[in-house]
Amino acid sequence: MAKKRVILSGCEAAAEGAIRAGCSFYAGYPITPQNRFPEYMSERMPEVGGVFIQAESEVSAINMVFGAAVAGARAMTSSSSPGISLKQEGISYMAGCELPAVIINMNRGGPGLGDVTPSQSDYFQATRGGGHGDYRTITLAPWSVQEIYDLTYLAFTLADRYRNPVLILADGMIAQIMEPVKLLPVKKQMTKKRWALTGCKGRRPNFIKSLFLTPGVLETHNWKLERKYQKIAEKEQMYDTYMCENMDLLVVSFGTCARICFEAITMARSQGIKAGLFRPITLWPYPYEFLSRVAEKAKKVLVVEMNCGQMIEDVKLALRGDIHIFFYGRPGGGVPTSEEILKEIKRI
Repeated sequence: MAKKRVILSGCEAAAEGAIRAGCSFYAGYPITPQNRFPEYMSERMPEVGGVFIQAESEVSAINMVFGAAVAGARAMTSSSSPGISLKQEGISYMAGCELPAVIINMNRGGPGLGDVTPSQSDYFQATRGGGHGDYRTITLAPWSVQEIYDLTYLAFTLADRYRNPVLILADGMIAQIMEPVKLLPVKKQMTKKRWALTGCKGRRPNFIKSLFLTPGVLETHNWKLERKYQKIAEKEQMYDTYMCENMDLLVVSFGTCARICFEAITMARSQGIKAGLFRPITLWPYPYEFLSRVAEKAKKVLVVEMNCGQMIEDVKLALRGDIHIFFYGRPGGGVPTSEEILKEIKRI
């Protein structure tokens, strides 16, 4: 039987992906450009027997998600850049307590209030923890409406598998564009979460906390988390390539920017320029080894981002100074065109 195909915006697709993945609790707060997300969830969650709450603030929203996750629900929230910053303390608490949840960031320009146009300036925040303490969040970077649907659906599986928050880093363009989406089946059966606080009648009580005051206990806990993060790094790297078999220049980009680079590389190839694209889908764990192998076929590397050059640090870690790296960026809400990127490819 063919999968159902519908037209959705990025916000709608991510929300529908969450619902079909079994999300039963959503708490959020309005902020542009992700407002269609909570609006859609407010319509759909009651239809599937889920809970929708418009919280009084972003801080309240993430703590409501914390409470739902403790009770074993598949829970999530969404926001845009300043709102995600306000949620960081709660995300750190969730990581410390090993609670699964999905957080979507429709990245807008910054720092500060910035503007409401698409940006990729939250890369550092997303991939380096964002809040206080030694922790990581799995970070997924979609480049289309179909992919934000698929990755949101996947995010709940990853969150439960590793008992860890999963962040989807999209942007204002993916949030609002509309494209056809193939829908996945609704998940009806969930693995029982034996660690959840659901009442202890007939079993031993469960304890979930992130406060460890006995000397040495927190250190032991952090090493346990680190072993989990190493396991995630070994097993969950995702990436995509385009025209990388025979190339002189490798373009490295993610999300919306990678989509624009894809078109620029197609144009470059039509003009006899041997360019290829490497697109990390997991920004953490970053696919260092895969990028290193692909880059062996290139003479030069161009990193393209909608920021001042945040991912370039990970590219340098992957390539270890073995190749000349160039950068082209548009910070503060500037979205490059394929013609701009083609011009930069020709210049290099």
